[in-house]
Amino acid sequence: MEYKSIIIGAGLAGFTAAVYMARAGLKPLVIKGQRPSYHLTTTMEIEYFPGFLHGISGPDLLDNMFRQAEQFGAQVKIGDVYEVDLSKRPFKVWLEGWGEIKTETLIIATGTTAKLLGIPGEKDYLGLGVSTCAPCSAFLFRDKKVLVIGGGDSAMEEAIYLSHYASEITVVNRSDKLRASLALQERAREIRKIRWLMNRTPLEVITGEKGVTGLRVTSHESGQEESLEADGVFIAIGSKPNTEFLAKQLPLDEQGYILVKPGTTETDIPGVFACGDVQDRRYRQILNAIGSGCMAALDCQRYYTR
Repeated sequence: MEYKSIIIGAGLAGFTAAVYMARAGLKPLVIKGQRPSYHLTTTMEIEYFPGFLHGISGPDLLDNMFRQAEQFGAQVKIGDVYEVDLSKRPFKVWLEGWGEIKTETLIIATGTTAKLLGIPGEKDYLGLGVSTCAPCSAFLFRDKKVLVIGGGDSAMEEAIYLSHYASEITVVNRSDKLRASLALQERAREIRKIRWLMNRTPLEVITGEKGVTGLRVTSHESGQEESLEADGVFIAIGSKPNTEFLAKQLPLDEQGYILVKPGTTETDIPGVFACGDVQDRRYRQILNAIGSGCMAALDCQRYYTR
């Protein structure tokens, strides 16, 4: 089976690209992976989405875009892509349960996966007091105490963002030194709400009847276990782009993000585009993902008119 365009990824970037491509009469195939988009499916309310005065939940927004894409003529298949061949056109995509599919153009919108600690209580309470995305859920912790786990740039950015909402933020770091850039460290240290707890290894997210109540850690200095009280736990140890299936067929940066030509979504292979978090290591916001999805669709349409 062959399509004019395939979009791998069914998050906001992928579905935005699908809507624009379908409206242009290109009838794209959207491949939706087995794992849902974590940031959206666990975000109970997006209060900063333009035009929604009372906010909209992540699942509702994603569902609306899914139905909108189908309404305009996009097709959707569910399954994980495990291999692609971008060496010649038509490109080939292998999808679990469907086999080989061919396409003239390809838009990659597979997003990123947040790194987790692997401790008890972590996965069970994602979206219920445990988060990996401050912009997604900081508003839930207005005037509350939260913990931010990590010592890199991601942790500093989360702590700084949370300072606009939470009453107290404690950064919990495994070592006695932070890995974040000096500029981010200085910004974070200037904020009085942010406290620092170094040389602590997280052991377990503590929960009760009302959800998350804190974090159990080990102190490297005393060797003793400690219980830290908090209303929320933000895990900020980084994320990884979902690009394993590409098998080095596209240029990636040192962290695995797809490299695109500045100001576009074009990759080094004509007819292959990338949008959303999989190519955005800096902003990683919902609105940026939607914008780059639109860009990818327009870049793809212009490719056909060259």
